[in-house]
Amino acid sequence: MHVQKLESEVIHQYLRPKKKFPNVWCAGCGNGIVMGALIRAIDSLDLDKNEVVVVSGIGCSSRMPVYLDFCTLHTTHGRAIAFATGVKVAKPRLKVIVITGDGDCLAIGGNHFIHACRRNIDITTILINNKIYGMTGGQFSPTTPGGKIGTTAPYGNYEKQFDPVKLAAGAGASYVARGTVYHAQQLEKLIAGGISKKGFAVIDCISNCHTYYGRLNKEGDAVAMIDWIKKHALNVRSAEGLPPEKLEGKFLTGLIHEHDGSEFCDEYQKLVESKGGTLK
Repeated sequence: MHVQKLESEVIHQYLRPKKKFPNVWCAGCGNGIVMGALIRAIDSLDLDKNEVVVVSGIGCSSRMPVYLDFCTLHTTHGRAIAFATGVKVAKPRLKVIVITGDGDCLAIGGNHFIHACRRNIDITTILINNKIYGMTGGQFSPTTPGGKIGTTAPYGNYEKQFDPVKLAAGAGASYVARGTVYHAQQLEKLIAGGISKKGFAVIDCISNCHTYYGRLNKEGDAVAMIDWIKKHALNVRSAEGLPPEKLEGKFLTGLIHEHDGSEFCDEYQKLVESKGGTLK
């Protein structure tokens, strides 16, 4: 007989309660929402905790593995996907998940990100996108919109921003989605879909950083910024057939791109076997 578990019971069984709580995140930060969505996604898939590896680099979002009761790696800035690739190639049976931010993943880690997409290695990357470097001082990042202020762009950012979804799809990822910290239930399903999909999966999660981005750009507190996310998000299915003027100022959420392609570890296994070896 299936017994329905309380939300708190689900969450706490995947946490390290004696490890650095209360957490380091600012009150109202979206990282906690993403962590809850990740936990619920893993629980819904009934994965063995010992078969899950969560890897991160440096940044606010990258502190997440510290709190999670899985096999975890807290690595160097921008190198989370490189470490995760090593884990996956060594132990292909493991479910490997990368937690990263827009600076960590797309700036110093950009080359690793692009080539993980190209290789289509079976790793799920959750990119918490708050448009700024939160932990290291509010510098502008590759996703900071034009004209917006950062501590390293006091007169406004004049560089063009990356669209992680288009970048990942164009580089070859099998599963590319976008969620938000407001749409927590949808985010949970998108993460579960990414973990289940064979190949490289990217979930671009639009989040808030009211401490730096919101304050510097006078966009308000956490509630105001999450409300902005709510009002400007548009589900990709709802956007079908809408005229351009209805899409102006909006960003799409949901499963944006999906395809079935050869996966890196499988191809590597074929190479190893062709030379008389095997992968564990």
